[in-house]
Amino acid sequence: MADNVVDCEQRRTTMNKEQHNGSFTDHSLLIEKKKKEREERQNLVLWRRPLITLQYFCLETVIDLKTWTIKLWQRRSIVLSFLMLFVALTSLYYIEGAHQKYVLLMEKKIFWCAYWVGLGVLSSVGLGTGLHTFVLYLGPHIASVTLAAYECNSVDFPEPPYPDEIICPDEIEREATISLWTIMSKVRLEACMWGAGTAVGELPPYFMARAARLSGAEPDDEEYVEFEEMLEHAETAQDFATRAKLAVQNLIQKVGFFGILACASIPNPLFDLAGITCGHFLVPFWTFFGATLIGKAVIKMHIQKLFVIITFSKHIVEQMVSLIGAIPSVGPSLQKPFQEYLEAQRAKLHHRTGDGAAVGENWLSWVFEKVVIIMVCYFVLSIINSMAQSYLKRIQQQRYSEEKTK
Repeated sequence: MADNVVDCEQRRTTMNKEQHNGSFTDHSLLIEKKKKEREERQNLVLWRRPLITLQYFCLETVIDLKTWTIKLWQRRSIVLSFLMLFVALTSLYYIEGAHQKYVLLMEKKIFWCAYWVGLGVLSSVGLGTGLHTFVLYLGPHIASVTLAAYECNSVDFPEPPYPDEIICPDEIEREATISLWTIMSKVRLEACMWGAGTAVGELPPYFMARAARLSGAEPDDEEYVEFEEMLEHAETAQDFATRAKLAVQNLIQKVGFFGILACASIPNPLFDLAGITCGHFLVPFWTFFGATLIGKAVIKMHIQKLFVIITFSKHIVEQMVSLIGAIPSVGPSLQKPFQEYLEAQRAKLHHRTGDGAAVGENWLSWVFEKVVIIMVCYFVLSIINSMAQSYLKRIQQQRYSEEKTK
């Protein structure tokens, strides 16, 4: 009897080990399969498989349009309200009357703010590689205003053509002094709108992680999957990048509002992780968005703005050009185009329509324009690749579901 009990126990232990080994093997195979699928998606790019990439991009676009159409139809009362409001505002816009000057003023401000909010959203929303709109648009705008303020000794640029073109005012107070605060006040609206746009662009990771946690469904996002894997292996993390991500996650989880505010207030490439962390741990929406908005649109924006203004202040720019000229052998040849560019910009500030031919374009500005075009084109290509990879992921998931049902 005792021998039978021992024999049964041994058999049960052996079966449990076999089941454990089987589940471990299945898990290893699953991980290996996911790794191969991820590599397959990463290889689906326009410059390797152009026809398949474009086909998948078009199919994913159709699916997204269908999804959004269904969502809008489900909320048709809200859509109808917005349409009625749009019709009322359009009628007000075209009807002649004393209100037209206020309508035109509001139109100018709304479009100006919407432009910078849109650029901020594009910078952080996670479409493709992301478009670095601070470097391409806001930074150069602040630098132009700074250089013009010191040259004109004023920030009262005539409107129009400002902000499309900066020209010195006809009457300048020679005794007036230009301070950092004066220039910061001049560009505060566009800078804060851009910062608010970047805060809005951080919402998708938050909503995705929150929905996945509440529903318990497997998320369709690789960053969230990596986040969960990072939490599982937190104790054994060795590399610097993983430890940095865990530090951000711990700061937000323990400190809450002020932890989010601290992460949002400094240039932080890991802030996407903050949105995923807050969504995963069900941090209230207004706690997350309020801290992100204050951090990005107020604190961080003033830090970046101050840095650009100081960098492009008159004496700093002159010192930088002098330092370029001091480089042995190539210094003078490198210094010349920068001097020509600065002189051309100063001449443009004093140029008036009808004063003769405008100042010719410098090759530095030509190069910068081409760099902007190349970066925008690469951003568009990255969106096409990303959407094609999303469609391929749908195919892989469907294939996996069919294999499970067999």
